[in-house]
Parts: sequence; structure tokens; C-alpha cells
Amino acid sequence: MNTIQLVWKNISKQIGSTALSILLTAFGVAILCVLSITSDSFEKQLENNSKNIDLVIGAKGSPLQLILSSVYHIDNPTGNIPLAEAEKLQHNPLIKLAVPVSLGDNYRGHRIVGTDSSFLTLYETKVQQGKLFDKDYEVVVGTDVARKQNLKIGDQIHSSHGLSKGGHSHDDQPFTVVGILSYNNNITDNLILTSLSSVWDVHGIEHHDHDHELTPAEAQAKEDLEETKNAHLHHHGEAEEEEHRDDDQHEPDMMVKSIGADMIHSSGLEITALLVQYRSPAAIAVLPKYIAQNTQMQAASPAIESTRLFSLLGVGIDSLKILAYIIMAIAGLSVFISLYNALKQRKYDLAIMRTLGASKLKLFSLVICEGMVITVIGGFLGLIFAHIALYYINTQTSQSADFIDAFKLDPIELIFVLLACVIGIISALIPAIKAYKTTISHILSNN
Repeated sequence: MNTIQLVWKNISKQIGSTALSILLTAFGVAILCVLSITSDSFEKQLENNSKNIDLVIGAKGSPLQLILSSVYHIDNPTGNIPLAEAEKLQHNPLIKLAVPVSLGDNYRGHRIVGTDSSFLTLYETKVQQGKLFDKDYEVVVGTDVARKQNLKIGDQIHSSHGLSKGGHSHDDQPFTVVGILSYNNNITDNLILTSLSSVWDVHGIEHHDHDHELTPAEAQAKEDLEETKNAHLHHHGEAEEEEHRDDDQHEPDMMVKSIGADMIHSSGLEITALLVQYRSPAAIAVLPKYIAQNTQMQAASPAIESTRLFSLLGVGIDSLKILAYIIMAIAGLSVFISLYNALKQRKYDLAIMRTLGASKLKLFSLVICEGMVITVIGGFLGLIFAHIALYYINTQTSQSADFIDAFKLDPIELIFVLLACVIGIISALIPAIKAYKTTISHILSNN
């Protein structure tokens, strides 16, 4: 009978204490794996999703909520901001890129984001299949959306109101998939992109393009301005008319454009947020202060809010890791007690083995192997528990926040199994030394 067979036979004799040791080791390893993988994945996603975004401008409220909703897409927006105000900021000399984002609908949990082509520039991505949307009710989907929902170019989808499953479905206004984004390992993989006008249309919000026909009110305004111009020219004579002709010709158009902008503003066109990339480091100190003092909006920094969020989560994660290490220590103590008590019951068996030619080193290694086998079984069982827990966590998060690969083996998991193995060796060390010092004559004489 070889060493492994002997170890298994000895372990199976005390199934109760062995099972307890295995379960304690498994729970300790599982907790450490879950915490390490989720915290590492979460930190990487925070970095990947916000690395090119210096500032987020949105409605007043919680800065963290604004970041979570507009950058990470795992919370509800703080509100909407006027499109006219956002367009003014887009021309600010301190801003290199300002990407509009409009939220409100989803498709089976995947958020539909109204935006423009600058969104792809900001996230350094491109359309891998098909093309970018250029008409209303055309969408480009992320790779994970296409995979999970089995979507291909030409398919039609129906959005649902709200940012999570279960909202009212817009069955009469389907979107057509015209493109699929390349894989980016960030939030874009789980988003559906469309034009701003599509988001407004699906909610029944009237809007006009820059080259739209004049509304009756705008046409009347232009007519009134023309009459004012003619009266002005008639009053000042031909010479003065010639002198001011160029300026006066442009004046009505400029005023109509101004009126048009005001009417667009008053018509209620809004977006959820503006994702901003600075043109220079000077904007860090100037732009957020300018927005706070001169607008009804707020500016939030993804870097600051993400650090604050992770620091808050880090306290809880560190506390749970301490608990996991305590459970591992208790598992080691359980292994020690189990082996020590078993050694007392097997003294006669060890003495017989010695008389049959087993060396002291053989007995020592036998007990060490028992400790290792118990904790190794517990360690790998812990990996199974951990991945089941990770899969459950993934199913409970929204589709847009899917960031954990539940079935991928992380190298750090093997380190935790190795740690469990070391704890098993240390726990078995004292019983193994006691077995090594077994005195055949003394044990047999007492029996």
C-alpha cells in the first residue's frame, strides 16, 4: 500500500473532522478569490471606462451618481441638461472634445445611448462590422450585446423605457442594427449606440436639424425683420442703403438663427450629460469652477469620484479579507486538532508499521501528506465555490455593468490554493514530529 492510499484510508476513518477542515479551508479560499477577482476587475473597469474622460457635466445632484450613470452606466442619471447650454460648452477653448450622451431606454438590460461619432473617438473604438448610424432609428451594438442577444446586422430591436429590464416597450418604433463595435474590454462592449435625434424621437420630443425648414413662428419673425429692414433702408436713402447693404443683409439671418436657437432651447431639447476631454492641464482648475459659478449644471471628475468610490469599497474588502484569513487560520487549527487526535488513536498502527520496516521519515511524511491532502481538497473546492459565487454576482448586475468573467481562472487563485497547502503543512508539522519520535518498544509494551 503506497503513501497516498494510506493517507486516504486514514482520512476516511475520521470523516467528520476531515469534512469540517475541508469546508473551512474551502470557505476561506472562496472568500479570498471572490474578493480579489471582483476588486481587481472593478478597478480595471474603472480605469478602462474613464481613462480618456477628464470631466462629466450634467444636472446638479450627487457627483458620484453622475459619474456612475454617465460613465459606468450602473446608476440612474441626476437629471437632464439643456442642449443649448451643452453646445455652448462644446466651443469652449479649454475643451478638446465634448461628447453628448442621452439616456432613457434599454434593450433587455443593455442601455441605449444617444450620442454622435465623437463617442467612438473618446473611447478609441471603431465599427468592426457594418457602419456607424447615420439615420434615425439605426443602432450600433457592442460585441457583448451582439453575442448575448444573438444580434446581427439588419436585425430589428424594440427598446424599453427606463434603464433596466421591465419597462414599457416601444413596439411601434423599432431600431435597426447597422453596425457592431470591435471588442474594447470596457463599457462600450455592453452598450447600444444611436443618434441623439433617435432618442428624442422615440420619446415624442420634437426637434429640428440645423438645416430645418422655418416654423410658422420663425417665418413670421423673418418677415417682420424684412419689413423693419426695408423701412430702415427707405428712411436713410439710397447712399446710406449702399453703405450698410452688406451688414443689413446678414442681420435678419443672424437674428433668425438666434430666434431659432432660443426656440430649440425652449422646446425642451435636453441631453443627460457631456463627456469632456481637456485641451490643456490649465482646464483642470478653471473649467469646473466656471461651470459651478456660471451655469445651473455641475461638473464631476471621474478620477476623483472613482478614487473615492474605490476607497470606500476598499475598507469593506479589506475587512472581508481579514475575515477570510481568520477562517483559513481556523481551518489550519482544525487540521492540527484532527491529526493530533488521530495520531493518539493510531499509535499502535504506527508502531506496527515501524516493525514492518517503515522508517521514521516515512511516518513523518505520511502525516504531512494528510495535512496537505485535506487543505488541497479544501482549496480546489473553494475555487469551485468562488466561481459559482462570481457567476451569481454577474447575473445580479445589470447587462451594462457586466465586468466579471466568472469562468476564467485567475493566477492569484492558484496562489490561494498554495497558501492553503502551506497552512496544511504547518498544521501537520507538530503531529508529524510526534509520529517521527514514535518509540516502538514503549508503545507495544503499553498495549
